Amino acid sequence: MSRKTPEVRVPRLVGLMAVDARETARAQGLLLSAPDRPELALAVVDYVVRQYPQPGAEVPRDSMVYVWFDFGPGEGGGGVHEPRIPRPPRGGLQRELDEPGDPYMLLSSP
Repeated sequence: MSRKTPEVRVPRLVGLMAVDARETARAQGLLLSAPDRPELALAVVDYVVRQYPQPGAEVPRDSMVYVWFDFGPGEGGGGVHEPRIPRPPRGGLQRELDEPGDPYMLLSSP
């Protein structure tokens, strides 16, 4: 049986899904709170993008660790990139393999 120390190290929660972040924090003896998700208990597949205190910090057992699942205004996040309009042309390599023709055929007069 391991001795419970009064101080624990904060694990890295950034990049974990909500369900995994809750379990990781609980295993370390920490509590989890999400200011941007009041329904944290219902969040499952959202990913943690920020946390406080930082990973590796020593805090008293049963301390609160704050996590965020959304970037705040002006803090990054790439935004939505898909779908791209206009869409790229179809064909891929087939477009590159077209038979070459006379590039000046339309410009020359008979």
